[in-house]
Amino acid sequence: MQQPRERLPIGQHRVERLPVVSVGGPPRVDTAAWSLRVHGAVAEPYELSWSAFQLLPRTTVLADFHAALGWSVFDLAWCGVLVAELVARAQPSPRARFVRFSDGELYDASLPLDDALATDVLLAHLVGDEPLAREHGGPVRLVVPKKYGWKSVKWVAEIELCTDDRPGFWERRGRPIQADPWRGARGF
Repeated sequence: MQQPRERLPIGQHRVERLPVVSVGGPPRVDTAAWSLRVHGAVAEPYELSWSAFQLLPRTTVLADFHAALGWSVFDLAWCGVLVAELVARAQPSPRARFVRFSDGELYDASLPLDDALATDVLLAHLVGDEPLAREHGGPVRLVVPKKYGWKSVKWVAEIELCTDDRPGFWERRGRPIQADPWRGARGF
């Protein structure tokens, strides 16, 4: 029988609230102009407006968030749309093996397709019962609870299915692709 693991990965300390951390300042994203583009190795690329995104089925995931900077926040209630739902609508090619998430400008991260389709990976627009604050990625951010926070892209505007892995912003700067907090895969 496997032993349950501690909630706090080695080298992490618990904080009560999400600190504000980003590459560059938070952009001004008006939900009236926001859209999500889903494309790449898919049969049916599409784009969603904010109002169309709001109509999709919502899921709430209660999860801890672990940052490579050494802090963790427990029990965040993220609410949004499962990435699996968004990917399925695009009808991925059998050759698609990775998913790249981007803010449409500077920042991106990729995940193996199986990781992106996990039942706890979503594009969140609420945390608790509140809209996601701009400094924390609002209106929409990726949430990947089993990875370090650098994989949870803020201000998501694009989902691209890829046949080959395309290292993201931090991987291009030496961080490990796995981003596994339970293995301490920080890369520094």
